[in-house]
Amino acid sequence: MQTTRQSVITQTRLPGVRLFSRGKVRDVYEAGPGQLMIVATDRLSAFDVVMEEGIPGKGWVLTQLSCFWFEMFGKSFPDHFLSSKMEDYPSEL
Repeated sequence: MQTTRQSVITQTRLPGVRLFSRGKVRDVYEAGPGQLMIVATDRLSAFDVVMEEGIPGKGWVLTQLSCFWFEMFGKSFPDHFLSSKMEDYPSEL
């Protein structure tokens, strides 16, 4: 049985895009006038401590969960969610 090791993304760097903040799990970038782009990483934190190792795919799962709930309740309740589709992002991203 062959296993493949999935890479872990514990920090993002987007050249030419200003980092707004870096939290325990998410990196936040300025995406345009009055807009922020939130990137969920694979960082692992417990008791307000960020661990050195991450969990492969954690950021993807967090993003998919967020998208699901924003889309589920988006027509019923106002929120801050704009899009998860790359084609909707500003060209510099």
